[in-house]
Amino acid sequence: MTEVSTRANVAAAETASVTESITRSKWAPFRSLIITIINLTLFFALWQLVALSEVINPLFFPKATDMFAAMYNGFADGIIGPELLHSLQNLVIGLLIAGVIGIPLGLLMGGVRIVDLVLSPYVWAMTSLPRVALIPLLILILGFGNSMQLTIIVLSAVFPMTVNCMEGVKTVDPSLVRAGRVFGASEPQLYFKVILPFTLPFVISGINQGIARGLVGMLIGELLGGGGQGLGFLLDRAGDQFDSPMLYATLVLLAVISVGLVQGMRWVERRAAPWRDFSRA
Repeated sequence: MTEVSTRANVAAAETASVTESITRSKWAPFRSLIITIINLTLFFALWQLVALSEVINPLFFPKATDMFAAMYNGFADGIIGPELLHSLQNLVIGLLIAGVIGIPLGLLMGGVRIVDLVLSPYVWAMTSLPRVALIPLLILILGFGNSMQLTIIVLSAVFPMTVNCMEGVKTVDPSLVRAGRVFGASEPQLYFKVILPFTLPFVISGINQGIARGLVGMLIGELLGGGGQGLGFLLDRAGDQFDSPMLYATLVLLAVISVGLVQGMRWVERRAAPWRDFSRA
């Protein structure tokens, strides 16, 4: 009788486990989306309530509905679209150029000591230098317009990528390198099969930091020397006209661009590093 009861308990536990697994697998793909929708809904609802209470002057803090109306009308009237396209185009091109330069340079500096000794003072100096200090020089050399904007984006994004890649190579576990050599791996194989996979999280982190810095560089370039183009110009004009709904709509668009690029890099990391655990991400 005891044996039958034990088997029944085991069967019930297995059934419960399978049921739980099925339930979890059914809703797991939508969990992040549902949480994000609820989170944003609560955020904009709270925004609306605070604005309606007029605790903050409506001139400086509009209702969320007014902000969305300004965004919709801006797209419908062709005010936001061209500026958004201009900023996105410059940001993407600038980030691609920064990645092509910064990632290989950082990996090289991390792996070759003599290159690190020669270049690291310049890299660290440019990393710590405020980008806004370069604007007068860039305007003097390149003038107002697209070339200056693109250059400041590249200069803003390239050094965080370089530093992260360099530090990532330096943190590779020496035992992994020794094990690769023991198994007869050549230097290129060692680099691409051991060092690069270990460094990949640092590379992604560097790209994410480059995105954030590049976005700041884009705004600085458009605000101070954009020649009347881009989201930075739209932001500046909305502030001059005390058009707070359009100002907040532009800020929301900038936040969407930043989050979208970072989430895109997380998707790339999941595909490029399937061995990593992203269950807590």
